Amino acid sequence: MANKGTIYLIPNTLGDCDIDNLFPQYNYVVIRKLRHFIVEDVRTVRRFLKKVDKDIDIDALTFYTLNKHTSPEEISTFLNSLFDGNDVGIISEAGCPCVADPGAEVVKIAQRKDVKVVPLVGPSSILMGLMASGFNGQSFAFVGYLPIESADRLNAIKKLEHRASSEHQSQIFIETPYRNMKMMQMLLQTLQPNTLLCVACDVTLETEYIVTKTVAEWKKMTLPDLNKRPSIFIIYK
Repeated sequence: MANKGTIYLIPNTLGDCDIDNLFPQYNYVVIRKLRHFIVEDVRTVRRFLKKVDKDIDIDALTFYTLNKHTSPEEISTFLNSLFDGNDVGIISEAGCPCVADPGAEVVKIAQRKDVKVVPLVGPSSILMGLMASGFNGQSFAFVGYLPIESADRLNAIKKLEHRASSEHQSQIFIETPYRNMKMMQMLLQTLQPNTLLCVACDVTLETEYIVTKTVAEWKKMTLPDLNKRPSIFIIYK
């Protein structure tokens, strides 16, 4: 029986940008030797791989698509090449795989089957936003997306604000980019004036915007245009 391959968790860019200074050289070494990739979006990954190596033979690679529509049975088959001794890379549509990303389902199975999993270094908008916020980096929670229904979302925001205050814990969350402005407006309408809010938008891109203000200060400002721009929101007291 062949030795099991290794799963490499390969960070992607956070948008259309120059990748030269984003990744350590080891990432490129790993990517160039791989022939099997589990990806969220094939077109996005093809563009990324061409940036890594313009001479890469895309047609010689095998891609397995993993998204919210992929069945558990299909996910299990993605590991077959591992048991034939092939290494496999997991690449998200943006940022680090398996964080707010379906790649975690593959890794969960791999860990149960004693497959070696190697995370590579790369940009994480969640951590980079927290780093630049000035908030508590020793105690923080990433809660993903808030509920869509207005009443549930309002309640969730109030709970996050309470946790930020009572536990001195930074509360990090995201929104679908086309709903960012609605989220911003709801935050300013719901949070207390002295609550701190950081908005980290287009992290690592030329249009990067990372600003921390109290809610009262945000209300006096001309708000940034966050529409369709990947953004991180962080609450703290």
